[in-house]
Amino acid sequence: MDDAAPLTRSEAQGAVTTLGWRLLLGELVTVVPLDSLAEGAGLLAAVTAELGAEGDAHLRADLRPDRLRLALQHRASGTVTGTDVALAHRVSVVLDRPVAPVGGRRTDPVQELEIAVDALDVAAVRPFWAAVLGMVPQPGDDDALVDPAGRLPAVWFQRMDAERPQRNRIHLDITVPHDVAEQRVAAALAAGGTLVSDAAARAFWVLADAEGNEVCVCTWQERDRPGEVSPAG
Repeated sequence: MDDAAPLTRSEAQGAVTTLGWRLLLGELVTVVPLDSLAEGAGLLAAVTAELGAEGDAHLRADLRPDRLRLALQHRASGTVTGTDVALAHRVSVVLDRPVAPVGGRRTDPVQELEIAVDALDVAAVRPFWAAVLGMVPQPGDDDALVDPAGRLPAVWFQRMDAERPQRNRIHLDITVPHDVAEQRVAAALAAGGTLVSDAAARAFWVLADAEGNEVCVCTWQERDRPGEVSPAG
């Protein structure tokens, strides 16, 4: 396997599932529960020492008092490669403890939020959103915008072929691990939501609140087929 070549979603997730990592929006992600910032700082220092300079091009970390979130991706291309899988194995050896890939003590979730904008002419509206939000094109996907600081949700643009009267033009996409998606959908329905469509499940389910505002619950699954187009792809 060429360590620099992008992996399919199935290859990437399959290579790290038993380690407690999950594939979300083109990143391998895991969360370690913590008792303190000091504990997390020590773990992060050990991880960065293990990866050395190689980590700069792949690793992103978010440290809070109750959790350390680690994400691996080849940042220049916005893809998961064989190198990222190898780094995940090395990081897991350093952590040497249970992680919380799909929930855990005090802190759930491994998840990512995107804002989706329906547009007839993406090129006409994308510069406005980039300017007003201070965002830049996502590596490998010029139709998506990301926060350079990695703090705001990504914004991506879904091309429409015609106006859609009485339909939301902006909706949310929440991407969760594949093994909690159905639980999340069930919880939303139990909380008063309705199922608009499950035609694209397991890639995504379209739900709506009591007034028709839509959200998609998304996973990495069913997205490696040629020509497939779907939310949070």
